[in-house]
Amino acid sequence: MKKMKILASTGLCLLLAGTVHSQNSDLQYFRSWNKNGINVFEPSKTDEQPEFTGLKLRIGAGFSQELQSLTHSNTPVYVPESQTNPINKNLLYGTSATDSTEATLRGFNTAMANLYIDAQLADGIRVSVESYMSSRHHNEFWVKGGYIQLDKLPMFGNPEWFSKYLRLKLGHFQPNFGDMQFRRTDGGNSMFNPFVENYILDAFTTEIGGELYAFPMKGLMLMAGMTGGTLHGNIDNSQAKPAPFTFDKTETKPAFLGKIAYDNTTNDFRYRLSLSAYHNAGSPNQTLYYGDRAGSHYFMVMEQNRSTIRVDGIDVGIGQSTYRNNKDSGRYLPVFNSKVSTFMANAFLKYKGIEGFFTYESASGRSWFEPGDANRNWSQIGAELVYRFLANEQCFVGGRYVSASGRPIFGQSDVSIDRIAVSAGWFPLDYLMIKAEYVTQTYNDFSAFNHENNGKFSGFVLQAAVGF
Repeated sequence: MKKMKILASTGLCLLLAGTVHSQNSDLQYFRSWNKNGINVFEPSKTDEQPEFTGLKLRIGAGFSQELQSLTHSNTPVYVPESQTNPINKNLLYGTSATDSTEATLRGFNTAMANLYIDAQLADGIRVSVESYMSSRHHNEFWVKGGYIQLDKLPMFGNPEWFSKYLRLKLGHFQPNFGDMQFRRTDGGNSMFNPFVENYILDAFTTEIGGELYAFPMKGLMLMAGMTGGTLHGNIDNSQAKPAPFTFDKTETKPAFLGKIAYDNTTNDFRYRLSLSAYHNAGSPNQTLYYGDRAGSHYFMVMEQNRSTIRVDGIDVGIGQSTYRNNKDSGRYLPVFNSKVSTFMANAFLKYKGIEGFFTYESASGRSWFEPGDANRNWSQIGAELVYRFLANEQCFVGGRYVSASGRPIFGQSDVSIDRIAVSAGWFPLDYLMIKAEYVTQTYNDFSAFNHENNGKFSGFVLQAAVGF
């Protein structure tokens, strides 16, 4: 029945595509899903827009497939999974049942695929629905989110003060926090990222709310927004936690965010500077730093070799290690799921084919099951240098350095994680990309009782992607 519903929905979309006046990419205030969307941030209000001639529907997609060969290792101090399961939970995925310290994870990763439905409803009014057709964390077809974007108000005679200076975005969407989101890989969409993976702290989620944009002058953008503070809709004032955490109820409070950005080009030199802030004072499940339900494109690196042991038909282990359960491989989750305050500064510089992208991020927060009221702090810096060359910048080479440091949950001292990645890529078509990456990542100062103690992974990943 589920498959029939999916087929029926897909057929309906294709039928609609054939009945509307146009099935093309000439949508207003729109970022293309192919190579043309690279280094595009918020759609401009000053660029010339296509003329609205009637309802337009566009169906697009993004596909990514990787072949990886990554080797990870650690110092596996013995810690049993449970009283009934003597297996050392500090062994890494792919290692043997003894104290093996290293394993190579080689093979094809699960292919990921996104579906995009974008429609121009009226002059200056556009809607977008984004879905995952295949992903690492979810096996089923599911909707990521959807929103309506208003750049004009034709129902009120298109007042000039709104058309020239304002934009309103409403729905269930990714909050516009930071500029790294415009370069990150999102499930099957990896066209905008010159590397295979995202940052170690990956600020990404979807929430229900609205954002109001102001464009007071060319190149300057101001944004203020408010969301419900949770990934899913939630009408409860407070929410009890599963046992044994029912003693702590967290009131659901809205999240507030803001952003200022300036983007300018002088001759062949383009620069963009942005500052972003996000604050949620209370949430039963705040997901800003683990809201990517599609998952990482480094499969199972630095994951525990966990198993599930059944006694009298009851699971007594801590959960089996699988692609689905361990979706954030290579990233770090600071576990700020009760409250979070974070700030990000970004700089983008481009001179002809040379571009640099720089990030500084500082976050504080806590989980609802931590004792006391004190927040923990994490920070992250990132630097990328990419050179794009040949006609239409068809090829590129790049290097990235990322370092994240902070206090783990229940930790007594700060730890740090460092990553270096180098990549090279080619766009045979604007809709097709092939890239290869070598990456090495180290884990520093983690407790001897943590599976990330003296952890490291390195190796190669080859990725092919389609976006249209």
